[in-house]
Amino acid sequence: MAFTPEQLKDIESAGNGFLVIRRPPPEIRDQVDLAYKIEGQSVFIHEIRAQWRNPDKKIESPVAKATYVETRKHWKIFWMRADLKWHGYDPNPEVTTIADFFKIVHEDKHSCFWG
Repeated sequence: MAFTPEQLKDIESAGNGFLVIRRPPPEIRDQVDLAYKIEGQSVFIHEIRAQWRNPDKKIESPVAKATYVETRKHWKIFWMRADLKWHGYDPNPEVTTIADFFKIVHEDKHSCFWG
């Protein structure tokens, strides 16, 4: 099921606010940047870096994921561990708003998302 226009507006508002706070300065964004994308019922935050041997090629590294569970009206939060698999974020496994997800990732109190 696709997001409703209202849900998309909430995602874009929260996501763009997050990027205003977390994105690197414009002068280095060709080397490292931050973005989010929507895929199905999930929102992904990822880091974009120039490939080491080929600076013209960009590599996306996942940072965090939130998946909306329509039946329960909440977002499940995930982080990627060293095994390159998504794991539930145990300190706060679910939130009721997408803005709360972006806030948790920004604060990263347990150093799961940013190391």
